[in-house]
Amino acid sequence: MYLSTGRAADAPSGTAAAQGPLRAVPGTVFALGLVSLLTDVSAEMVTAVLPLYLMAGLGMSPLAFGALDGLHQGATALLRLAGGRISDRTRRHKLVAGTGYALSAVCKAALLVVTTPWSVAAVLAADRTGKGLRTAPRDALISLAAPPGVQGRAFGVHRALDTTGALLGPLAAFGVLWVAVDGYAAVFTVSCCVAVLGVVVLALFVRRAPAPAAPRSPASPPVRSLLRIAGLRRLCQTATVLGVFTVGDAFLYLLLQRRLELSAAYFPLLPVGTAAVFLLAAVPVGRLADRVGRGRVFLGGHLALLGACLLLLAPLPEGALLVVGVPTALGLFYAATDGVLMAAAGPLLPAGLRTTGLAVLQTAQALARSGGSLLFGAAWTLWGPAAALGAAAGGLLLSLAAVTVSGGLRAGEPS
Repeated sequence: MYLSTGRAADAPSGTAAAQGPLRAVPGTVFALGLVSLLTDVSAEMVTAVLPLYLMAGLGMSPLAFGALDGLHQGATALLRLAGGRISDRTRRHKLVAGTGYALSAVCKAALLVVTTPWSVAAVLAADRTGKGLRTAPRDALISLAAPPGVQGRAFGVHRALDTTGALLGPLAAFGVLWVAVDGYAAVFTVSCCVAVLGVVVLALFVRRAPAPAAPRSPASPPVRSLLRIAGLRRLCQTATVLGVFTVGDAFLYLLLQRRLELSAAYFPLLPVGTAAVFLLAAVPVGRLADRVGRGRVFLGGHLALLGACLLLLAPLPEGALLVVGVPTALGLFYAATDGVLMAAAGPLLPAGLRTTGLAVLQTAQALARSGGSLLFGAAWTLWGPAAALGAAAGGLLLSLAAVTVSGGLRAGEPS
């Protein structure tokens, strides 16, 4: 997704480096991490059962599911820009983020009353709208609170807490389905309650962003002016190129479930291994990115995703290797890409435009992944799952080679 494009994004702070691994991370980051933990428990309870529910339970085709997955990605794109612009204009990062969290909580309740595949899709699109609205202001709160030299560490801590929720959510869904008579309704009810708790924690414990050192100009410059920042422009270009060939984990879990012929009851457990690896790796990988270069770590994460695709394509014995290997590779992919991208971009942007700049980058990534999901679903429908996965893996490999050969990666690495 990105290259580390400037020494400002990668140069470690000597003061921060001398401190303990977590001592330099502000309390605001931990509070936002707790909010994300609760929100991810809520979201992953739904996400864990959704692919199999829609495709196996409601008969949705791979093409339709790809379109739905793309809709989820695309629904966040423009709202990220809107959330970023509103936050930078009003300096109310916490309020804008809280609105997004509250909208997602309302959508969890709405899942209790919708009954058709496309009404479910509409509610999920609204939920993704809430995610799009809150993501850039939340990441700006993290970036503005943390010193430049510990950006990777701060985002790693946040993503570790966020991923704890991603680990607990599927387990909670599995437990609810195991004991509840009306399993899906019970999952949605518990999910809604946890989402509301996350909004309460945000309101009570997250501090507002510090005011920028320089006075804000009366009129914020247009988004296109941000792309004149060479580092941000290169990050957006790389995020777009790699995002098109980033196969969504929902598709990979469906392929793994089909290959292993797992019972539907155990499908929610597949993301647990990914979340566990992400949780364990997020902070160490964030620290590594601060030291050796966020671009190198980011591209290494995409190599891990390529490894997950190749494992599913390889004629390996079915069983432990796939069950362990695919979630492990996916966990490393997320640890090396999710927060690291924002850590690379944050120091390149002025404080008064940080939310908008992060939103521009997130939008480029979301739109690329949206198109990629639709293309992958179409390829699965036309050619079958193995050929579609092979084409995606080939495209990802070529994209990684092109990004490396272009020289953008070397431009941002520390000497």
